[in-house]
Amino acid sequence: MAGAVSIPGATVALSTASVYPDTCAAAFATAARLGYDALEVMVWTDPVSQEAGAVAALSELHGIPVVSVHAPTLLLTQRIWGPDPWTKVDKSIALAQEVGASTVVLHPPFRWQKEYAAEFVEGVALREHETGVALAVENMFPWRARQREFEAYLPHWDPVPQAYDNVTLDLSHTSTAGSDAMAMAAALGPRLRHVHLADGLGSLKDEHLVPGRGSQPCAEFLEMLALKQFSGSVVVEVGTRKLTPEQREVDLAEALAFARLHLATASTAEVS
Repeated sequence: MAGAVSIPGATVALSTASVYPDTCAAAFATAARLGYDALEVMVWTDPVSQEAGAVAALSELHGIPVVSVHAPTLLLTQRIWGPDPWTKVDKSIALAQEVGASTVVLHPPFRWQKEYAAEFVEGVALREHETGVALAVENMFPWRARQREFEAYLPHWDPVPQAYDNVTLDLSHTSTAGSDAMAMAAALGPRLRHVHLADGLGSLKDEHLVPGRGSQPCAEFLEMLALKQFSGSVVVEVGTRKLTPEQREVDLAEALAFARLHLATASTAEVS
């Protein structure tokens, strides 16, 4: 008997948000240079991120496929593609289909989007059925200020009890929420479709640290994915906004190495 290294089918991708405020084009170049498998495109103010033709051209140029599109459902992207939230979702699905991505990541509605929230769960399920694109709803966190907590999302910031077929689990968000990432993954089971790999120290801010630099069980989480033969995407989504280009490159290389290391699990195999 001997230990054999088993590499799961999980794709390690880079989010374009990890190079912000740099461009979508820079993210493709960085992913190719560092050896990432793929890219997640965050639809942002960068016009390239909103254009399927431009994204597809960059993907072909660098040999980096797009595995997911992050819909502009963040607070800071409310003006992109107009005010109607379903229009944002539908355009994100169309973008994903045109560039060959199988997943759209989206946040739950804000509490003040009452009409959108009332039909959100059913609307997500309907669009998944009609398009074949997975709409992976992301875990969020309560907003806190001056020792007060505000529930900013409907039906809730925690997707686990909700009737979503596909979920994105973000480990920076579990840190901010004080959630147990391992317990959430276990509860989600096969509904865990997509992962945003980052870290946090449990502060009130959504920190998006390089994995291994915070208090989240990033290593254990990745090892669990490997043992369960997770075949979705692990997307590095870390904050590098204040870094020099050289420092950003180091951090993104470190995050990739961390993911590769902990997705390679030791398993027992018969060796003749």
